[in-house]
Amino acid sequence: MLDKQSHIPMYVQIEEELKRRIERGEFPIGTAIPSERELTELFGVSRMTVRQSVTNLVNEGLLYREKGRGTFVASPKVEQPLNGLTSFTEDMKARGLTPGNKVINFEKGLPEPDIAKELQLGHGEEVYTVERIRYANEKPMAIERTYLPVKLFPQLSEEALAGSLYFLIEQEQKLVISHASQRMEAALVKQEEAELLQIGMPAAILIIERVSYLASGVPFEVVRSTYRADRYKFITEIQR
Repeated sequence: MLDKQSHIPMYVQIEEELKRRIERGEFPIGTAIPSERELTELFGVSRMTVRQSVTNLVNEGLLYREKGRGTFVASPKVEQPLNGLTSFTEDMKARGLTPGNKVINFEKGLPEPDIAKELQLGHGEEVYTVERIRYANEKPMAIERTYLPVKLFPQLSEEALAGSLYFLIEQEQKLVISHASQRMEAALVKQEEAELLQIGMPAAILIIERVSYLASGVPFEVVRSTYRADRYKFITEIQR
């Protein structure tokens, strides 16, 4: 199965063999692969070599770990274009996935100085802080922390956030969403985030911060999102 005389490192050969087995359907999506001990016996290599192979496949998004349960074959990553301003709900529905949403924090109060600056708020103006877990087909995809000016949405309630915020703004508030600016960076997941996203540690995450504007030029939200890197990838088109 493995060529120990090859110049190709053993962990790379194991990665390719596991990929082949996944492609053949030997390990279907959502099912657990054999344990490290079983793979060690199967391939006749050290546990460290097996662990390196599996970790690399987790980082590629082909596998994912669940704490206390094992390592599973991942669904194909959700592709998110970066050249359009859409809501999470719209993105998931466009890909044939069922969006889900759980509000884990909703409060009103004075914002941190950097949030107030981004939202162009004056002294003493309050914001709603909304923290939600976003799901696709009942799997956690992201943690989303949103800051909204109270003066724009004085009647906003936690119940109203059960669905799409953008639908609420455009269809019920009759406001026109125009554009946004955003920044993206990679990081390692923190313990609290790992628990909410149901992933093991260490694991990579994608952090996106976005400021969105109405057609009037007024900023209406600051969003700080933490995405599972094993379930999400961002794409963009570049023209010369």
